[in-house]
Amino acid sequence: MRYKLFGQHTGLRVSELVLGTGMFGTGWGYGQERDESRRILDAYADAGGNFIDTAGVYQGGQSEEIIGDALVGRRDDFVVATKYTMPAGAKGGILVTGNSRKTMVVSVEDSLKRLKTDYIDILFIHMSDGVTPAEEIVRGFDDLVRQGKVLYAGLSNFPAWRVSRVVTIAELRGAAPIAGLQFEHSLVARSSEQELLAAGQSLGLGMVSWSPLGGGLLTGKYRQGETGRKEAMGGNIFQQENSPQRTAILDTLIEVARELGVAPGEAAIAWVAAKGTLPIIGPRTLEQLNSNLAAAKVTLSAEQIGRLDQVSAIPTAFPYNVLEGARPGYTGGKVEEFTAPATSAA
Repeated sequence: MRYKLFGQHTGLRVSELVLGTGMFGTGWGYGQERDESRRILDAYADAGGNFIDTAGVYQGGQSEEIIGDALVGRRDDFVVATKYTMPAGAKGGILVTGNSRKTMVVSVEDSLKRLKTDYIDILFIHMSDGVTPAEEIVRGFDDLVRQGKVLYAGLSNFPAWRVSRVVTIAELRGAAPIAGLQFEHSLVARSSEQELLAAGQSLGLGMVSWSPLGGGLLTGKYRQGETGRKEAMGGNIFQQENSPQRTAILDTLIEVARELGVAPGEAAIAWVAAKGTLPIIGPRTLEQLNSNLAAAKVTLSAEQIGRLDQVSAIPTAFPYNVLEGARPGYTGGKVEEFTAPATSAA
């Protein structure tokens, strides 16, 4: 396992694959028992992994509890990221959900107890509630960082314009910076590339991608009759092979994997990593973990990445379709002669 800096606003060194623990516990009726979850975490650590992603809502709080028990005596060897927004543990209701400062404080205190720790490495807002002011979010994060209960702040499942606003307000106020960004990204879910990936790159955020396997679709296992998330949890966090393009994506992925002598899922995770984010792997079994970890050793050629890019391409959204067509005009007819930076800071 190799390590990377978590964005441009931290000196935090994290492993290239993140262990997602949504399957730690059985509170949702689909997941993994405590002892086997512990074995998965230990195997991930033995492979060099040090970045654990969880949330108060996962398995009704069981995920955080399992992690807390597993990390006793070795807490400082791991980066633990958790999230709040959704009902956590046994708590619910309008005052302890959403993104408000009250919800943030209540959720952090509960997570600290379940995780058996006195600090959270990265606190992500799980998703935008669409109403909490950016100023309130910034102040809440800053207070928790100053108290030492949270080390870094992050946003998950936010529109790019909200990300930019929160980041900018934190900068202008000299508050704790927003350090991380989390979003869905895979060969069958590429819309995050048009705004969020570009925003994260330009703002220097540490980016993590969830569901790089499309809920298991990109392993090819559902073609073999397996069910998994296709039927579990009401089919949530699952991408279906329900279009000619998705069939072509999976066919091409299997072809590329065969060329490399690896499993399709390994190639799918390697493709996400090649785009500049840290993939979150979410294994339910040791077998799945070992297959996911093998992706760290997979190197796709430029030609293979190009084939996968082409088959999974999505229509360019406004305003980028207009801007691309207008390039000859706003470059004075020197499109080919002008070398633009890979990442724009504008």
